[in-house]
Amino acid sequence: MHYRVLGEGPPMVLVHGLSGSSRWWRRNLRALTRRHRVYALDLSGYGAARRQRALSVRESAALIADWLEAENLQDITLIGHSMGGHICIRVAAGHPQRIENLVLVCASGLLKASAYRTALNLPRALVTGRKRFVPRILTDALLAGPLNLWRNASDLLKDSVQDCLPMITSRTLVVWGERDALVPLPLGELLARSIAGAQLAVIPHAGHVVMVDAPDEFNTAVLTFVDGPQGAG
Repeated sequence: MHYRVLGEGPPMVLVHGLSGSSRWWRRNLRALTRRHRVYALDLSGYGAARRQRALSVRESAALIADWLEAENLQDITLIGHSMGGHICIRVAAGHPQRIENLVLVCASGLLKASAYRTALNLPRALVTGRKRFVPRILTDALLAGPLNLWRNASDLLKDSVQDCLPMITSRTLVVWGERDALVPLPLGELLARSIAGAQLAVIPHAGHVVMVDAPDEFNTAVLTFVDGPQGAG
């Protein structure tokens, strides 16, 4: 795993999704670092850690939990996108004493489909998102390599977080793109209903990579949830 640190303030940890990297948060960092010390991770097998073997969802969650303990991070805002959200659910369920706020962005933990069917939805997911971001998606996927992508895609589709959801005690915000073709909005609604006290924020016209498709709306939703109305100012 690799990470970079920006800004000062209460800790905020960003976990990217399948085929992603810390670069996927580029449109959000300026806003998030105004009030927070942001840790942007590259999971094993991706981004700056691409020479490593990709870990399973549960292995990644265990590694992140060990890292949080080693860094002695407390009162964390943990934000995960897609597979990263899936991983964050397991971290928050297993280590609630460290996680103050949990933000799940188009998380994959309740997705039930074959790897083949999910692959068929990828072109539609790209079309519904911001077109200028497609080269970044393809570049990061190429750097991760087909073996890491297939290993993680197969693993996350077999790993349901249903058993974890009652164990989450952190304040939780579920953020979804209205036009998400990869992890459809009804799954986001189900996820929000399954976590006690969770709030749901649906971003109109955004697709699966909602923090890229609608960065201003995403930043406002997250910072208002974490810091109150003054946080998005």
